[in-house]
Amino acid sequence: MRRVYEQVAQVARTSTTVMLRGESGTGKELIANALHYNSPRSKGPLIKVNCAALPQDLIESELFGYEKGAFTGAHAMKKGRFELAQGGTLFLDEIGELNPATQVKLLRVLQEREFERLGGVTTIQANLRLIVATNKDLEKSITDGTFRDDLYYR
Repeated sequence: MRRVYEQVAQVARTSTTVMLRGESGTGKELIANALHYNSPRSKGPLIKVNCAALPQDLIESELFGYEKGAFTGAHAMKKGRFELAQGGTLFLDEIGELNPATQVKLLRVLQEREFERLGGVTTIQANLRLIVATNKDLEKSITDGTFRDDLYYR
């Protein structure tokens, strides 16, 4: 545990994206909390999303938000979790469950630090730290073609 605390202290000072790997119940969310609250972004929000708990057809609207009229039932603009986490940290748990289309959009956020709401044309700058977690064997998922290798290495 001392080694884990030392690693948390070392990584917390940076703004780099972090991937936490481990079995369910091993404290990945506790480590994400420690990374956020010991970072320069600690005064900003810590937004948590369990990617496995959201239906695949809703995950993009939850992450990126949507504009009024973007789809049936979109009666008003809604900010997504990326926008709500501005200035802070976004924790994506069970990232290995994301579908390929959402993985492409997440890759763009990591590379370009920008995104658009669903149905939107305005580009929003992403000023946040991303922490992701999984209990899946992502190397196997890459081989199976269910997880993008370029996203894995970002």
